[in-house]
Amino acid sequence: MSVRYEVDGRVATFTLDRPDQRNAVDPDLTSALGEAVGRFEADPEVWVGILTGEGPNFCAGADLKALAAGRAAELVTAQGGFAGWVRYPRTKPVIAAVKGFALAGGTELVLACDLVVAATDSSFGLPEVTRGIIAAGGGLFRLPRAIAPARARELVLTGDRIDATEALRLGLVNRVVPADEVLGVARELADRICRNAPLAVRESLAIVRDAMGMTEEQGWQRSIEAMDRIRRSEDAKEGPRAFAEKRDPRWTGR
Repeated sequence: MSVRYEVDGRVATFTLDRPDQRNAVDPDLTSALGEAVGRFEADPEVWVGILTGEGPNFCAGADLKALAAGRAAELVTAQGGFAGWVRYPRTKPVIAAVKGFALAGGTELVLACDLVVAATDSSFGLPEVTRGIIAAGGGLFRLPRAIAPARARELVLTGDRIDATEALRLGLVNRVVPADEVLGVARELADRICRNAPLAVRESLAIVRDAMGMTEEQGWQRSIEAMDRIRRSEDAKEGPRAFAEKRDPRWTGR
């Protein structure tokens, strides 16, 4: 299997498992990752995900052998887009845990996540123009939302890559740590998120993701609608009750 899906408590880990091919995305990986993210979204007991790669690299993008063989259409699913991942209508937060190369489609997988922990040896970039194609998996519009637009344009047009230090400075990643600490730090972040009410996290995440494309009025409307939904939940009652009783809340996700 080219993707391992493992659940530990409230956290699911997706591991791209083609290390001999730098975890490049081929048809089998696309199918497996699309199926795994569907399981993740459907499981009410799992609240946060971690996306990582087996071996020294995260993902080198699309498998060029598959592209050369005319199998590009098999690297996309109807629901999830490239790798079955980048367009998936995901409501739960996912943390990218990156070591080594996260290039081309690998960077697009990262941009589709919500937080990023990167190893000191990691690198990012959208070099598609150097291969005569474009970053059609979301990179062309997500990168300028994640970092300064002028720098994003330069990276897209030159195909150059950036290292972890610059990625942190530009705001593309949240943490830079030694390679052997990447998964541990990602898990710490996941556990920290899991201490919060899952429905409130998801409603907040949905608005934060769309914030840059919303007007002030749209932001207010979305916030009001989300608050109306949340205040009817059991967790919205549990939070104040736990505070009054001086104990940790017991979230149910209902």
